[in-house]
Amino acid sequence: MPARPIPVATPVADLGGPALRSFFRLAEVWKLRVAEQRKLLGDPPESTFYKWKREQDGSPGRDVIERISYLLGIFKALQILFPDPAQADAWLRRPNQAALFGGHSALERMLSGNVADLFVVRQYLDAQRG
Repeated sequence: MPARPIPVATPVADLGGPALRSFFRLAEVWKLRVAEQRKLLGDPPESTFYKWKREQDGSPGRDVIERISYLLGIFKALQILFPDPAQADAWLRRPNQAALFGGHSALERMLSGNVADLFVVRQYLDAQRG
């Protein structure tokens, strides 16, 4: 029996197109405004953002890929926690009394511009899932 090749991690450059396409689909589902989309991506230059959006491809840096990864994880966690997709998507904008949010919505926390806030929201949802 021939040896199976050892899986090699996909280079970040190869993830750009799929990550951006996933992000822009998610932005439609969540009805994110352009300013919100740019903030969640780490405030890329306007010309870069619109090129990514138009081409649905590109070579975003590791930071942008990491941000998109957290956002996709947040989306997945919400779909698991809330069987109704509309309820899952609405949770993002609803004020939240959990100490982490201080009465603000998860989206407001995520829009701080810090990648750490995306991580914290993802971690919070993963903990809620058990």
